[in-house]
Amino acid sequence: MTIQLTKKTFVGLFTVLGLSGCGSMDVPDLNNPSLDDFRERPTRPAVLTAATGLLVGHRAGVAAPNGYVAQLGIIGREAYVFDPSDPRSVNELLGPTLDPGGPAFGGNHWTNPYLNIRNANALLDSLDKVPNTPDAEKEGLRGFAKTIQALDFLVVINTRDTHGAPIDVNLPIGELAPIVGKEAVFERIAALLDEGHAHLANAGDAFPFQLSPGFAGFNTPTTFQQFNRALAARVAVYRGRYAEALTALSQSFLNQSAPLDQGVFHAYGTNSGDTDNGLISVNVYAHPSNVTDAELQEDGTVDDRVNRKLTRLAEAKTEAGGKLRTEWRFRIYPSNNSPVPIIRNEELILLRAEANIGERNFGPAADDLNFIRTTSGRLPPKLDITEDNALDELLKQKRFSLLFEGGHRWIDLRRYGRLDTLPREIDAEIAPHERFPIPAAEMDARQ
Repeated sequence: MTIQLTKKTFVGLFTVLGLSGCGSMDVPDLNNPSLDDFRERPTRPAVLTAATGLLVGHRAGVAAPNGYVAQLGIIGREAYVFDPSDPRSVNELLGPTLDPGGPAFGGNHWTNPYLNIRNANALLDSLDKVPNTPDAEKEGLRGFAKTIQALDFLVVINTRDTHGAPIDVNLPIGELAPIVGKEAVFERIAALLDEGHAHLANAGDAFPFQLSPGFAGFNTPTTFQQFNRALAARVAVYRGRYAEALTALSQSFLNQSAPLDQGVFHAYGTNSGDTDNGLISVNVYAHPSNVTDAELQEDGTVDDRVNRKLTRLAEAKTEAGGKLRTEWRFRIYPSNNSPVPIIRNEELILLRAEANIGERNFGPAADDLNFIRTTSGRLPPKLDITEDNALDELLKQKRFSLLFEGGHRWIDLRRYGRLDTLPREIDAEIAPHERFPIPAAEMDARQ
């Protein structure tokens, strides 16, 4: 991701503001001239740098060995992380309790999203004060910032679920936004996406700032709208609003004739000041059930998604006294500059199948599921997809198509009340975690 400058300048400019996402963290003196200048006398170059910096902020913690993809993958039995220097990836993520006091584990996926949400609010609040900036540019910035805010809120509620989260966080430092329920958070996410979509319609032909290479093909206001609608479809499916999801999908980049990997990605790099993809760590392994649960192609080889995404180790790895064992490693991220998907065409086709199942349109859903089976998995079509088994088939295809891309299996099984179908590995009495706790620092501030 060749935007090293923004990581330094934008995060440096906004660190003081951002570290108190909900007013719950200790913060230093706020009499910061650079920050005051930005908020009260913003310049066009500073605003454009800040916009690009939102991509850096949203990417933070996604592809670390203890990041969003890995941790949700561990809980969802997609992956293991065997780190000899930190056993919490086993003892905590597969154990009985997530510690809300540990910002790298149980308290994770909270501060970074709220930092970025607050940064986006500062950007949005500054726009009317920026001199010599066309209205179309400002609309593009608004549409972009609100879409990224929606993504950050989605990280928070995907991890906290029924615990809920604060949403009205554009407050002076020290004021606490109330924690609201899950549906209220989703309502805010959907509203941000809809508002962003409307802004983008008035944003002209081009953004005035640089997007990362992961947005290739989606780096104009018009094509970014398609990305926005793809996210809106995911959120609508999560909320059980299937007709809304189908409408959003019709406005997205869903296309059965396009490559399944077409989409928007987090980009990574190894240049100075950039962030690399940590999912290639030697401590990251694939869960063996990814192989044992897969169907076979007609020639007897395993589902092609497993072939493409996993590779066999020369020697099995074990942990927890031998209770955990795997012979497999991921190869979907072959280097430390490999991109990580935000949303792809393959997911959109599966979301359409899911929405049609929800609308009881089982024929179209079966068509999409069989398209994914034959195209992505190289599996034979399943000719008996009916009302009785359509959801089972959907969850299986989503599992293998979206494997180790963003915790999709854990999120999907939780939404359908099926988390208990996951293996209980450390102890038969320990059920898979349903959600992350709200961090202790946040709750302590509310006492």
